[in-house]
Amino acid sequence: MTTTTLLIVSIVGAIVWLWASSERELFREQTLQEAKTLTMLLSQSWSNELSDSNWNQLRLSLDSLLRHNPDFIYILISDDRANHRIIAASPMEFQDRYIPDLVPVSVTKKALQASEGSRAQDTYLLRTIEFPEGEIRARRGEPILEVASDIRLVSGSKIGTLRVGISLRRIEGAVANAVGKALLVGTFALGVGLVGAYILAKQVSDPIRRLQETVAKIAAGELNRRAEIYRADEIGALATAFNEMSSALQGSFDRLQGTIESFQRFVPEKFLVAIAPEGIENIQVGVAVKRTISILFCDIRNYTSLSEAMTPLETFSFLNDYLEIVGQEIARHGGFIDKYIGDAIMALFDDRATDGAVQAAIAMRQRLISFNQTRLERQLPPIEIGIGIHRGEVVMGTVGFVSRIESTAIGDAVNVAARVEGLTKEYGCNVLVTNAVVDSLGDREAVQLNLIDEAVKVKGKDEAIAVYEVLERTSCPESNENFFRF
Repeated sequence: MTTTTLLIVSIVGAIVWLWASSERELFREQTLQEAKTLTMLLSQSWSNELSDSNWNQLRLSLDSLLRHNPDFIYILISDDRANHRIIAASPMEFQDRYIPDLVPVSVTKKALQASEGSRAQDTYLLRTIEFPEGEIRARRGEPILEVASDIRLVSGSKIGTLRVGISLRRIEGAVANAVGKALLVGTFALGVGLVGAYILAKQVSDPIRRLQETVAKIAAGELNRRAEIYRADEIGALATAFNEMSSALQGSFDRLQGTIESFQRFVPEKFLVAIAPEGIENIQVGVAVKRTISILFCDIRNYTSLSEAMTPLETFSFLNDYLEIVGQEIARHGGFIDKYIGDAIMALFDDRATDGAVQAAIAMRQRLISFNQTRLERQLPPIEIGIGIHRGEVVMGTVGFVSRIESTAIGDAVNVAARVEGLTKEYGCNVLVTNAVVDSLGDREAVQLNLIDEAVKVKGKDEAIAVYEVLERTSCPESNENFFRF
């Protein structure tokens, strides 16, 4: 049906285009001949007025002619004896000019050339014409036809040039009207020819099309879609079998989706992107990639004595409440938890800057205040945490064997971050960061830092590093600036 439609449309379109081109050429030739004849007659009748310099009469004649001929856009008479100065024009604003800004200069030069007959050329307007004043005669850019004729004396010598700008709107309107009628007839013929084919094709293709749409929507993820086709033929049987298949597929996908969502609770999605770019179904032992990341370690101080005062169930509940608040802040600042080590947390931030890791540490300390307030209201002792942050290159991958795989990050940077967290007890600080973290900050003004030790050696590392305490700026009535230590 589509092929037939395209064939008919192509034939009708070709006929209409050829006919329209022929009509346009016919109308244009007819208008051109009329314009040439008119300009020659006018140039002959106005030769005496131009010779006698009867310019007022010429100007009145031009205004009257332009007023009674809506197809005329402008009329100009130039005097060769005055170096082609325009001595009469309608509209009058072009009088006393030599080269009017109506049309391109090349058109003016060609019009002023001497010739035995009239000269016509297609051009366009360089400005909008108003005649009478306030009424738009033609707009800038509109295509026009300019016809020029020499004004000669009886002796045959050329004394001036008559130029008439003629609008092509009437030609285009006549052609458009004819084309519209042709298209109307062609559309009617096309409709009659296709009605029968459409009815037959719809009866056969409609159920197939609906089945195809259902397949496409299921492929796009809408597994609850069903093909609503109720027929007693082979197409109906196909639709029934397809619906049964999609129901089974939806059940399998729901179970698979639940498995994936559960798996992502054990292995963070950002970790999966690095170690399993082709999907978790293709994950293997030993897959590893290098990354430069920020590592955050957080540990509860005096956790052993704290847990001894609680039952295992109370310890389990306490840990989940605590891990929820710190985990929320880590995720909110662009990080993810790599693993839980008892009461300790190892979190990774893979941003180019370390601002997210530092801000996460600050937010964790702020959330701890409200967490401790709640514990005090329940007559429970408050807790304190130490946070250490370091930045460096690590290897992110999977370790283990075929039956038991675990994702992890390994490298000297991880060990340094763990040691820095341990230094928080030694220096009596709550948040310590290394010089590698400070150097990678995108906005140094967002945090306040206090240099604790510019050359400290952590266990297992020969090279000394600098450690900084993270401070929070607060206002104080006695001073414009003060620093509050977490």
